[in-house]
Amino acid sequence: MIKALYTAASGMGAQQKNLDNVASNMANANTTGFKRSRIEFQDLIYQTLKTTAPTEQGTNTPVDLQIGGGTKAVASVKNFEMGSPTETGNALDLMIRGDGFFQVVVPDGTIAYTRDGSWKLSADGEIVNTDGLLMEPPLTIPTDATGILISSEGRVMVTTAGETDPSEIGQIELARFVNPAGLSNLGGNLYRQTIASGDPIVSTPGLDGNGTLEQGFLEASNVDIVTEMVTLITAQRSYELNSKSVRTADEMISTATQLKR
Repeated sequence: MIKALYTAASGMGAQQKNLDNVASNMANANTTGFKRSRIEFQDLIYQTLKTTAPTEQGTNTPVDLQIGGGTKAVASVKNFEMGSPTETGNALDLMIRGDGFFQVVVPDGTIAYTRDGSWKLSADGEIVNTDGLLMEPPLTIPTDATGILISSEGRVMVTTAGETDPSEIGQIELARFVNPAGLSNLGGNLYRQTIASGDPIVSTPGLDGNGTLEQGFLEASNVDIVTEMVTLITAQRSYELNSKSVRTADEMISTATQLKR
């Protein structure tokens, strides 16, 4: 009965993590480029009370007698399915249609990766994200530019007063990973490379498996509110059932301790 208390408690703890994950997904339903995640669980170590080993009579029992030790949350897996396109009309808003990540330089000098294509211009004309982090490779828009054109292959061109033809000033590059689910979340719509994700495969949009760019669009979050609500209800019911198991085990222990009376 004591074992049942700890087993049910492990279920309550696992469902609490599940609920926390659902809450994070729903909170980011309107976050540009956000990718929903789900919690994966594993059962815990088993206590074997009877095995299928040969008995003294030379026969084998058909099945084991094992009691499980509960459950635990072991992974949060990102779903990198593309979100729906949202038209903004802003020349610096970019959406990746397909695989790939934009690259930014974080304060420690390393590269981070993002699906958030809402770019801005700094006071020096450099292309930066909302937090002021520079795009990698860096691009600077001339101060006399009157228009910005970005092709699906990532070629950045500008028009200036008095010029009829746009001039190319740089190239946007994307990074792709063999296992994007292995990337580490940094917050701020950023990911960091890990051993699990593998090394980035950097190339121009449309090459080496990278997607293409859509100027004037942003990628919406891929959170499905209906799916999250179903997961929320399931987690709540599971939590309630585990709490009832705790109460039942407690009542059984109480009954056992009162047998002498």
